[in-house]
Parts: sequence; structure tokens; C-alpha cells
Amino acid sequence: MKCEINPAVYILASRKNGTLYTDVTSDLVKRLYEHRNGLIDGFTSDYGVKRLVWFEAHGEMDSAILREKRIKKWNRQWKIKLIEAGNPDWDDLALGLGFTALPSLRGD
Repeated sequence: MKCEINPAVYILASRKNGTLYTDVTSDLVKRLYEHRNGLIDGFTSDYGVKRLVWFEAHGEMDSAILREKRIKKWNRQWKIKLIEAGNPDWDDLALGLGFTALPSLRGD
């Protein structure tokens, strides 16, 4: 089953109230696969940031990029409010896109 959400802004977390990462992509499922399998070097692999806690689909890449830039400027508390408005338990939304559960971590 292939689920396409193009383009999208997304927030990953290492765990509930853990390290956050915001980005934009033209292929959310592909990008999640890369993050979850350590195929992207850098921040997310260094800090174990793999849990999809929020995403927003856009019709145009320009609007997704603008939204991502705005969110990146937000303080941490605003990002937490955004996540918890739609996902109060910080569930891994990637499960709804066909991914398997990540190993449970302390603090989840």
C-alpha cells in the first residue's frame, strides 16, 4: 500500500517532549523511511529523532516551504502546542502511513 502526501511540512520527535526536528519534503513516506532507517546523516540520526508527531499536507511546495520557515522560527512551546493540538499523546503518526512501531523509549 502506497500512501502519498505531497508536499508536506512535518515535525519529528525523539520521544514525548523530546528533541524536535522540523522539515519540508515532496514525499513524506520516502523521507520517513530515510529518517527511520538512518539513511540521512546529521541531526536526526545523531539524536534519534524518528517519531512523526505532526505533519501538514500542502497543495504547493511554495506554501509548504513558507510554513516550514515560519514554524522553524517559533519557540519550542509554540511547537509543542501545535503538536498537542492534534496529537496530545505524541503518538507516532507514521503508523497510519504504513510504518511499523518504533521501539519504546523511556519517557514515552
